Amino acid sequence: MRFVSMNNCFQGVYNRKRILITGHTGFKGSWLSLWLKELGADVIGYALEPPTKPNLFDTLCLNEKVTHIIGDVRAEKHLYSVFEKYSPEFVFHLAAQPLVRLSYKEPTLTYETNVIGTVNVLEAVRKTDSVRSCIIVTSDKCYENREWIYGYRETDPIGGFDPYSSSKGCAELVTAAYRSAFYNPKDYGKIHKAALSSVRAGNVIGGGDWGEDRLIPDCIRALSQNKAINIRSPQATRPWQYILEPLTGYLLLGALMYEDGAKYSSAWNFGPNDESIKTVEELVKLVIKYWDGGAYTIDSSSSQLHEAGLLKLDASKARAMLGWKPIYDVYEAVEKTINWYKNFYNDMRKEELYEFTVMAIEEYVSRMSEVYRRRGEGD
Repeated sequence: MRFVSMNNCFQGVYNRKRILITGHTGFKGSWLSLWLKELGADVIGYALEPPTKPNLFDTLCLNEKVTHIIGDVRAEKHLYSVFEKYSPEFVFHLAAQPLVRLSYKEPTLTYETNVIGTVNVLEAVRKTDSVRSCIIVTSDKCYENREWIYGYRETDPIGGFDPYSSSKGCAELVTAAYRSAFYNPKDYGKIHKAALSSVRAGNVIGGGDWGEDRLIPDCIRALSQNKAINIRSPQATRPWQYILEPLTGYLLLGALMYEDGAKYSSAWNFGPNDESIKTVEELVKLVIKYWDGGAYTIDSSSSQLHEAGLLKLDASKARAMLGWKPIYDVYEAVEKTINWYKNFYNDMRKEELYEFTVMAIEEYVSRMSEVYRRRGEGD
């Protein structure tokens, strides 16, 4: 792993590079935009308006830090005009309809955004000679979930019970087809010069997420109003991971693809250690502990939509080939997440919250450096 400090993180690959992020106004996209700015990148964001109020993008005033373009990935011509104008070298495609429950209400919107939107991004990449590294972000829900006790590997079948999960599986199939037809690794450096990968992560948590029908935001909304947390499927098991864990994987992968596209163009999982795989109820108890109080109730409604009972990822490929590994366990992840929200609800000024969020990245990088230094010394 190539970490020492923020100054040479990822060997400085992203410094002064033009990077286009779709979905930069979302939770994960905002964290990625912030980190890349701190790495010295020229970030161009293309997305709809932030999906919630409040939201991390506005809270950190990221519209002042990046080139902020309002656009829909379904708008093919507008999207391509942005590629044409800015000639990005890296593309991170995060724009999506991200909600399972909304996908039942709006399946057409879900498929148009998650499947056709991905096609539009890949077509824009295909028309843009400057692109060297493109990462399509999907979801752990892209797999055909059979409720197995072991983690899903990149070679396991793609599927999806609900429209959202299915749409993410479709996005994976689209990406694989484009990689085979247009960006085949065996033709890298001969017929083309771009690398294309897809990435799947577990349930990501961190400060600044107010998304609908997501566990941590639901907890925060309730606790900040002194209400009991209402949870569905308390025994459902999920791979919980801190926001910077998968982002580290994406950034490391993108940098390596830039250096050797033939070797690293494929599908990748980024999931936590087994110790961080907890039930919904266990996670809610941790949230209450670090919030210093609260209560929860269990929704016993019989009208609940289908939700997976067990889902986890096998990230051994990323560990072996990228040198990636999780740094925080679930306890640290929840504690750092809740501390961010505490600062927000204690009316920390935006400038201070921005610095606090940057410090969270710096602290993570420092921990990462120490972990890999010790591993290199054989500890």
